[in-house]
Amino acid sequence: MPDDLPYRPCVGIMVLNRDGRVFIGRRSNGPEHVDAMHAWQMPQGGIDPDEDPWQAALRELHEETNIRSVERLGEIKEWLSYDIPRDIIGQAWSGKYRGQKQKWYAVRFTGDESEIDTAHPAGGHKPEFLAWRWEPMANLPALVIPFKRKVYEQVVAAFRHLI
Repeated sequence: MPDDLPYRPCVGIMVLNRDGRVFIGRRSNGPEHVDAMHAWQMPQGGIDPDEDPWQAALRELHEETNIRSVERLGEIKEWLSYDIPRDIIGQAWSGKYRGQKQKWYAVRFTGDESEIDTAHPAGGHKPEFLAWRWEPMANLPALVIPFKRKVYEQVVAAFRHLI
């Protein structure tokens, strides 16, 4: 049954600061996050029907972090995907998806850090991150939930040249 389910269309955003470090947030909760040791991730979220992926990336970034001051640095042309563990398929996204297929973008944060506010996200959204920090890009795969690790390794490899 899980193999028959589609992937949820999603975007991921690697936000680099002026020092080449990457924004990561500590997830507050969610059915995908079954391992408290690996609760960190980059901003990501679903694409609305008929929404352009780049516009979805900007929207999701703002909804999760309040960040608007960015310049686009890169895009991974192909979609990257991961499957969630079979035992949580019924809990995540109402059981409609086997995992996510993601279009990834890299952006440079050009604003002041006072712009970043994960506790009071834009548009009245519930906070998705309990904390955030700037992290060296090479460290990202070890911080994310293991079933997303291959995607993070691909993202780091694709955007390594930006630091």
